[in-house]
Amino acid sequence: MRKVLYVLGQLDDMDAEWLAGAGTRRRLRDREVIIHQNEHSPSLYILLTGELAVEISGLGRVAQLRSGEVVGEMSFVDSAPPSATVLASGDAMVLELPKQDLEAKIAADNGFGMRFFRALALFLADRLRTVQQRKASGEIA
Repeated sequence: MRKVLYVLGQLDDMDAEWLAGAGTRRRLRDREVIIHQNEHSPSLYILLTGELAVEISGLGRVAQLRSGEVVGEMSFVDSAPPSATVLASGDAMVLELPKQDLEAKIAADNGFGMRFFRALALFLADRLRTVQQRKASGEIA
């Protein structure tokens, strides 16, 4: 949950309220896929409870995500199709945020857009540093 607090900490109260109102809580069953590799996803997700698995065709499971993680953010930032499949690992709950709604909010509210993209940039930087540390320690190849 630390990561979602980190992300939301970059936003003001009205931004967080907008996200909560614009999003939909979605329950996931074990192995339910929310993002398919190489298929555009209409939503960005924040994992509220449970775990999600990240799988890449030919490699298998490459990551296990816990509550607070943002999912689908890379495709939101660069518009490329997802590079992995993301599915529930057990029961989970996500906040589903339609990308179309986020894009409209960003276009209408430059301040929100700046804060939202800063939050995503910090989140992605944290994720990259974590992977680099895991690689340096020999935990991953």
